[in-house]
This record gives sequence, structure tokens and C-alpha cells, in this order.
Amino acid sequence: MTDKKAYPLRIGAEVLTAMQRWADDDLRSVNAQIEYVLRDALRKAGRLKSPEADPAAKRKV
Repeated sequence: MTDKKAYPLRIGAEVLTAMQRWADDDLRSVNAQIEYVLRDALRKAGRLKSPEADPAAKRKV
């Protein structure tokens, strides 16, 4: 299991509402959706190892 750290996030109401709708569509919490989107962006930018190398990244959060 990976270590999780709490981090306060200030986010605009419009972005939060859009994330909530997206999270609902994917049956995730908003927190899990934000983490999913961040991981995906980091992976695409080459700043995070691939999901094949990280079993925790494979599971649907």
C-alpha cells in the first residue's frame, strides 16, 4: 500500500463541479478522481513510472 499524505487544495467552483460530475460518471469520489487525473497527466509527461511498474496505479480508485 502506498503512503498517502493529506494536502489542502483550493479549487475553483466550476472546476470542482466538473470534477464531481466526472467522478460520478466513473463511480469514484472527487478525491480519487483528482488523483486519477493527476497520475494520468504525470505518466503522460514522463514524470511518473508506467502503470505496469506500479500495481497501485492499475486499480480503479
